[in-house]
Amino acid sequence: MEKEEEKILVGWREWASLPELGIPAIKMKVDTGARTSALHAFSIETFEESGKKRVRFAIHPLQKRRDIEIYCVADVIDERIVSDSGGHRENRIVIKTPICIGEMRWEVEFTLTDRDTMRFRALLGRKAMESLFIVDPEKSFITGKSIEHDYLKSLSKEHK
Repeated sequence: MEKEEEKILVGWREWASLPELGIPAIKMKVDTGARTSALHAFSIETFEESGKKRVRFAIHPLQKRRDIEIYCVADVIDERIVSDSGGHRENRIVIKTPICIGEMRWEVEFTLTDRDTMRFRALLGRKAMESLFIVDPEKSFITGKSIEHDYLKSLSKEHK
């Protein structure tokens, strides 16, 4: 078993980026109650390319900002029946992509689901953070908010 001091301290919510999906900033709930990680997606469409099953989808990466849409493409690694916190079962597409939180970068499996009515566009489940983090439920954004500020700054330049 790894020593606790080798793990990184995170809060119950953190800013992350998903660089291979072109998502520079997304607020994630660090959810030790969720087994799997989930990513907000709409207009989900699977297709085949060079013999591989792929998915294209859109995302509103920032809460309360439906005017910002990012279109993503990823390989489909699985489809699973997932139960949400309310016990509703849903068949979801699963992708695997690198995630960056603070100075860390690693690959995470995400199920795709419409989280438009949820407070967080993404959940980081316990399977994705095994042996990496210690979660302080009283703290937020321990790894920093620079991603959010950089993202909002670049958006304001685009809209001038």
